[in-house]
Amino acid sequence: MWAPLRRLEEALGPEAELVVVGGAVRDELLGRPHADWDLATKLMPKAVMDRARAAGLKAIPTGLQHGTVTVLLEDRPIEITTFRSDGDYLDGRHPETVRLGVSLEEDLSRRDFTINAMALPVGGGDLVDPFDGRGDLETRTLRAVGDPLRRFAEDGLRTLRACRFAAQLGFEVEAGTLAAIPERLEVARKVAAERVLAELTKLLCGAEPHRGLDLLARTGLLDLWLVELRPMIGCDQNRHHRWDVWRHTLEVARLVPAEPGLRWAALLHDAGKPGARTLGDNGEARFHGHEARSLELAGVLLERLKAAHALRRDVLALVRHHGIHPTSDWGDAACRRFLRRLEEDGLTLARWGAFRLADQRGKGLEVEAREQEHAAILARLEAMAAAAPPLSVKALALDGAELMALAGRGGGPWLGELQRDLLEAVLEDPSLNTPDALAGLAHRRLEKP
Repeated sequence: MWAPLRRLEEALGPEAELVVVGGAVRDELLGRPHADWDLATKLMPKAVMDRARAAGLKAIPTGLQHGTVTVLLEDRPIEITTFRSDGDYLDGRHPETVRLGVSLEEDLSRRDFTINAMALPVGGGDLVDPFDGRGDLETRTLRAVGDPLRRFAEDGLRTLRACRFAAQLGFEVEAGTLAAIPERLEVARKVAAERVLAELTKLLCGAEPHRGLDLLARTGLLDLWLVELRPMIGCDQNRHHRWDVWRHTLEVARLVPAEPGLRWAALLHDAGKPGARTLGDNGEARFHGHEARSLELAGVLLERLKAAHALRRDVLALVRHHGIHPTSDWGDAACRRFLRRLEEDGLTLARWGAFRLADQRGKGLEVEAREQEHAAILARLEAMAAAAPPLSVKALALDGAELMALAGRGGGPWLGELQRDLLEAVLEDPSLNTPDALAGLAHRRLEKP
């Protein structure tokens, strides 16, 4: 347990019954790293503030209506909430009222899952575990506290949290808890897009994202927020793929590094395949143009979920370039133009490479050969990038002012056109990127009628 919590326990006194609750207890028992320490206490909020301040600690009334005070410990905000019970949930997200001063066991009874309904006394003592959360940890089971229909009726986000915890922890959802999710889809529908995005991102970045995504599909949650992905399920591919589009997507999500942009791109990169699917003369499925369809669907979906601009740009860049497969037949100029396109989209070669490798592995066939081919391509591109070839007009040996002076003209559309022509020339032959060579090229371009 984090040592500074002892200081807080001493400041509040033994009668505070200060305990660690929620995810911190779960992760401590699992030996998982975590950053947050949520605390609960028998004391009323004013008493928490008064005693903390008397001990020289900064206390902030961040949520008094819910009994919550935030105390800074070594510059880290720690939330302390008075033991409470919740009133009715009318909006499917928040209780209309809370009642402070209840027992610890009653406080724990309002929580979502048994593995999150345990408490550890800060001052030492036995685990408080009225719903056998520790037993469910041992059997790797996710179970609602009490009646799952009631739990999910209170807060629609809990249905999605069940899928998220399954992905993060690799747990199985208990049968009754799982069966209750489809019964509460209308409550889940009320959850704000921003909260859905946050939970889905945590799910995707979990240790087993495929497990959580499968649960979304099985319970109907997929159709609430990711309806564009439903046609991927059962969409057969061709001899280059072992699995259908959905199973391939789950594999790529599992294999790509656990980072939001990469995982979201894994989920969305083939969303356009069902709509682009046709059969060739030999009866084999083809997906011509699916990259553009996937890009469009990804943009619509991320906008609906109110994703931040940086995340949208990153994901769309990965989706846009995932269908480009450089080969040994490519010339050096073609490779440099590819590097330029990556740079223009703000996509590093390393990120493109990590995504492409997962996509290749996720096909499930001839994996070793695909890995070797990818390694050779990436090594060639990395060596080329290390030589720092000019990939943008900013890298040209003559800048805009020098070109205007050379031409004896002011700025205008001609300048951008000339710069693009010069860039094309040096992409073809980087040795031309010198002031003299570019000046000669510029003169010849400008002399053309």
